[in-house]
Amino acid sequence: MTTQALFTPAWSDLGHFLPETALIVAFLAALLGDLLSRRRPAVPFAIALVGMALAFGWSLAALGEPEQSVLGNLVAVDGMAGFFRVLFSLVGLLTLLLSWPSEEIMGPTRENKGEYYALVSLVTAAMMVMAEARDLLMLYLSLETVSITSYVMAGYLRSTLRSTEASVKYLIFGAVSSGIMLYGLSLMYGLAGTLSLDGIRAAMAARGAPELSLLVVTVLVLAGMGYKISMVPFHFWTPDVYEGAPTPITAFFSVGPKAAGFALLVRFFYTCLTPVVEHVDWPALIAILSAVTMTYGNVVAVRQTNVKRMLAYSSIAHVGYLLMGFLMLTGPGLQAILFYLFVYALMNLGAFIFVVAVNNTLGSEELVDYAGLGYKAPWAAAAMVVFLVSLTGLPPTAGFVGKFYLFAEVVRRGYYWLAIVGVLNSVISLYYYFLIAKAMYFTPAAEGSPETVPVPWLHHLTLGFTAASILVLAVYWSPLKDMADAAIAASRLVGG
Repeated sequence: MTTQALFTPAWSDLGHFLPETALIVAFLAALLGDLLSRRRPAVPFAIALVGMALAFGWSLAALGEPEQSVLGNLVAVDGMAGFFRVLFSLVGLLTLLLSWPSEEIMGPTRENKGEYYALVSLVTAAMMVMAEARDLLMLYLSLETVSITSYVMAGYLRSTLRSTEASVKYLIFGAVSSGIMLYGLSLMYGLAGTLSLDGIRAAMAARGAPELSLLVVTVLVLAGMGYKISMVPFHFWTPDVYEGAPTPITAFFSVGPKAAGFALLVRFFYTCLTPVVEHVDWPALIAILSAVTMTYGNVVAVRQTNVKRMLAYSSIAHVGYLLMGFLMLTGPGLQAILFYLFVYALMNLGAFIFVVAVNNTLGSEELVDYAGLGYKAPWAAAAMVVFLVSLTGLPPTAGFVGKFYLFAEVVRRGYYWLAIVGVLNSVISLYYYFLIAKAMYFTPAAEGSPETVPVPWLHHLTLGFTAASILVLAVYWSPLKDMADAAIAASRLVGG
């Protein structure tokens, strides 16, 4: 068994860890500010907003810097970490902005809600560390920090049975999946004799391991991480948690922890298991999981009448699309994953912002209550149509460009049947996405419903930003693609 060198953190590490430091300081300061201001939420909201904005600015400024190993060689600050830093801080910033006007989160008195903004800061910092972990110990600790914080956020409305049920289900499924993954990681340590991801790759390449052992480790780790990204058959928690959690928190769950799960998948499998793919039929395993996940998500979404639940199953389907990029653990596949993750975050978060805005007035997420919204909230409804078109993968939206890259990589690798399954699933998704558009524009509003649905200016701002970004990226996508390519080139990830 190899002996690991001991690395100790240095104060200079903080210079390469500024976004995470800003968020952790914001978390602590928001809790303290909430206490000192006698539970007035404006203070922790402002603190969290400043911390998130600083994290976003520092993340952008750090793009292109050379790779650094920090915190005792447990964390890699490289190109891929930089990409996900930008994504997570942007998602966190939008989540804070959409949450402040939300009646569901803030309530009529708008008091005693400061801890919510502190939790958003903490979970965003933990997601960044998930994308940076280069050691099994740090990988697991960051994952559990995200998970435990998410359990608390899902049950944030303590007086609501639906929210409490969502939190309990999330906790039970999460505990089981964490145990499964931890068993797989312990087997991996036993095979390689090291916790370092680079060390595991070197050990696997040098002396290999029994094929059965590798298959067991792959399945166990993939099961644990598959839970975090809502991959079939580890998706059962998703619809109930998404429907039961407060809508702003559901919006965050649908893009933040899901993207962090993919970051973990990328870091672990691209770093550790590329040398052993030839011993495990990886392409066949991922192709089947991808096809089943996207088909299940889309087919079940067709039957939903609750918009939040429909979008929950839709998010499962998009996991299936993203898994197509993992077929061969190649560089182009990873580029397609990163590009689509960024686009998916914008369009799915935008769709949930619309649901939050409507819920403020109607107090409902049922599709039948969306009748006539195209005329009651015209600007918000128009933005929602943009999100629906992009989620389907139709031009002229960034969703079309993202799906094109994924499907092109699958075709290039000769998996034509999987590309056909993906196209057919996109056709299915067109039906249920446009049920929402049909209700908004072609279904008469019910008697006695409000004549107008006012949308807070912060929701207009976030809807406008996400919709405009999707349309701009549809015609000018090269900066995002270049950022994804640079992230891959500046990371020590295997793949060609």
